[in-house]
Amino acid sequence: METKKTPPWLLALGRDEPPPEIEIERGVFRLDHIFKHDFFAFTARYVGVDQSGSVILKIGRTASFFGLPLSWIGRLHAWHESRVFRQLEDLETVPAFTGRYGKYGMTHEFVEGHELAKGERVPDAFFPRLEAAVTEIHRRKMAYVDLEKCENVLVGDDGHPYLFDFQISWYWPESHGGDLLPLRWLRARFQQGDRYHLLKLKRRTRPDLMSEEELAASRRRPLPVRIHSTLVRPLTKLRRRILNRIDPVKNRGERGRQRSPKPDSR
Repeated sequence: METKKTPPWLLALGRDEPPPEIEIERGVFRLDHIFKHDFFAFTARYVGVDQSGSVILKIGRTASFFGLPLSWIGRLHAWHESRVFRQLEDLETVPAFTGRYGKYGMTHEFVEGHELAKGERVPDAFFPRLEAAVTEIHRRKMAYVDLEKCENVLVGDDGHPYLFDFQISWYWPESHGGDLLPLRWLRARFQQGDRYHLLKLKRRTRPDLMSEEELAASRRRPLPVRIHSTLVRPLTKLRRRILNRIDPVKNRGERGRQRSPKPDSR
């Protein structure tokens, strides 16, 4: 019986196969495991051929969509995420940036661990470290933006938190008008959302470490979050229903994410 596959137009690389081997400044690496391949990006672990460790390769969309060129999205994502990594790689919670891969790809250091799960009892020091990292990101006039989902935070094998997905993070340098009033206002709203979602993650995993004030704040959604939920969530549900009809592949969790040889390693 033929195995059902995701239609190529739903994949970032389309009909193209992922590179079996890549060469970056750190050395040559071979494909080891695909973590995710969805509409916008392909993400996989590559292992050094000379025992030089492992890296994550992320390639933005290169395939067209029914004849409409979308490679510009992949190039924009790789450019933006690389800039964010370079700004934050000195933080202990961010894997080291290991370079670009062509026009559409970027690489960063692989960290052994698993995705944060709802109800998981992480170490007591986990959230103070994560809170300090988010505070520092905000101090640098940036915002993470994507803390709503538990799986966007990695629990390292060392018990420490790591942030690794900066595809939609906010970074608009002052040299390009980032401190102008409209952009400064947007940045503040994104940062407000970061703080709210951080408290919500903490409530989902370690509510015993929260004060009464934090618990109350974690249930008080800021106006931008309420607006986003009202406008975007119905569209997201509609998109999922459509994709469930079109795409026969039903992977666990987020569409395009594949099972890992180790539980959700990154």
